[in-house]
Amino acid sequence: MAKILLINPVVREESEAKHIPYGLALMAAVAQDKGHQVSFYDENAQRLGDEIIEKVCQADDWDVIGIGGLTTTYRSVKKIIRIIKRTAPNALLVAGGGFITSMPREIMEWLPQLDLAVIGEGYVTWPEVLEQVDRKDFDFSKTLGVCYRDQNKVPRLTGVRPNIKDMDVLPYPAFDLLPLDIYFANSKILYSEEGFTSKKRLDLMGSLGCSLFCKFCWHLGTTGDMLVEKDAQGEMDVRFTMGRNIRYHSPKYVVEMTRHVHEKYGVDFISFIDENFMTMDVYSKRTWLFELCNEWVKAGLQPTCRRDKVPHDENCKGVHWSGTSHAGLVRRETLDAMYVAGCSHLVYGLESFDPKILSTLGKGANQQKNIDCVGMTLDAGIRPIPNVIIGFPEESFDSVRTMIKCLLKLGIYAKPHFATPYPGSEWYYTYKDSIIEQYNGDLEAFIEDLGDASKICAVISHRFSGMQLMGLQQIVHQRDLRLLDQAEKHWADCDAHIKPVAKHKESFNFLAKAVKAPMEAESRPL
Repeated sequence: MAKILLINPVVREESEAKHIPYGLALMAAVAQDKGHQVSFYDENAQRLGDEIIEKVCQADDWDVIGIGGLTTTYRSVKKIIRIIKRTAPNALLVAGGGFITSMPREIMEWLPQLDLAVIGEGYVTWPEVLEQVDRKDFDFSKTLGVCYRDQNKVPRLTGVRPNIKDMDVLPYPAFDLLPLDIYFANSKILYSEEGFTSKKRLDLMGSLGCSLFCKFCWHLGTTGDMLVEKDAQGEMDVRFTMGRNIRYHSPKYVVEMTRHVHEKYGVDFISFIDENFMTMDVYSKRTWLFELCNEWVKAGLQPTCRRDKVPHDENCKGVHWSGTSHAGLVRRETLDAMYVAGCSHLVYGLESFDPKILSTLGKGANQQKNIDCVGMTLDAGIRPIPNVIIGFPEESFDSVRTMIKCLLKLGIYAKPHFATPYPGSEWYYTYKDSIIEQYNGDLEAFIEDLGDASKICAVISHRFSGMQLMGLQQIVHQRDLRLLDQAEKHWADCDAHIKPVAKHKESFNFLAKAVKAPMEAESRPL
């Protein structure tokens, strides 16, 4: 059986590690179930630097070293794989996850050290790859769901690996391999009282996929949305569609996994990292969340403060939890059941309050639904955590003004994120030429610059520059309509000044041509 080392890259260099590498931990468990020896090094949690990574890579005669993560980890991935290939040259270096699924051919070209990539969902592909390694068969041209190198080291994609149908066949992630003490030490999240007082918070996932078609979001082969077909140059490449194959664990599976980590590790808070928790409610015809809440209570996981209807304090026992929600899908009766079972807060992707922008996002929400969901969630006893964005293609002073007025009406303070064209999203393909131009022809520089949308990278706003968006972010954060009015007036004054200058410039160019023409005629030889 193969000796495997899995490495989790740094996710956000500017912040401490708060979320476990759920996907990599699950891949570790899948490999262990097949009898392989798996070791795990979490650089995101440890932050011990290059020297320790080198020692980890030299610690054993690894058959396979795997690395994976989202596109926002690319800078760290790039550095780590160079260390891997230098210190463990005989190991098969395999990558997986969103960073390479979104653009496999480009990543394989930028990172020549990579031997193989698992594209899309890896639950079946990964153990097949390991089985081939055991057989010393390194011809992956017939293995579905990979990007391999041919004899000339050229990246080649194979066909799409079909998604598994039943998520309950998956093992629990290999929690024992993770430095949970570090993650537990970083448990506090300032979204709710229960989240902030948590001593041992852990991430779990109940589903794969989202029912929405947001133009700024991606799914990367986990929802039946990925095709492999010829591009404009005749080369096989990935293309992402609106295909949806939403899958979710049974409520009983989720509750049993929660009870397992509660009893074994003392976990007191679960952060569900699903794309959209309300999707399962809709897809199950409004039964999944009710069943989950009922099972949660039956399993004895209900927090005692909710059971006894008393304020939460340090004496509370049980497991609180949080998740993601959507303004257009949420219902009061569902929220009431979630509160009783221990839900403390829900993160809402409100994005904007401008009717025009909302109509173009693909979210199926409108301004009134965004407003209503906040009050509805508060009335149910759950804290709504709003996420707002500026810098959309249609962004204007009016749309920003509408956002500030709605934030004031709802009593919300929020520092907006910036609209970001992540690889795999519709906006990435729409604005790809502009992205490349903004990074002086270097697409890889854009990928290295990507973060969590809290900073400016590629701008897709038709009206505002990156500098202007940074100023608007502060104005929205301060909810300052006076400053916004002044900014718009300054914009209008500058525009009025620039137009006459441009008109004068046109006249000057015309005059210059008129003067130049006879001079050129006089200089022509007879």
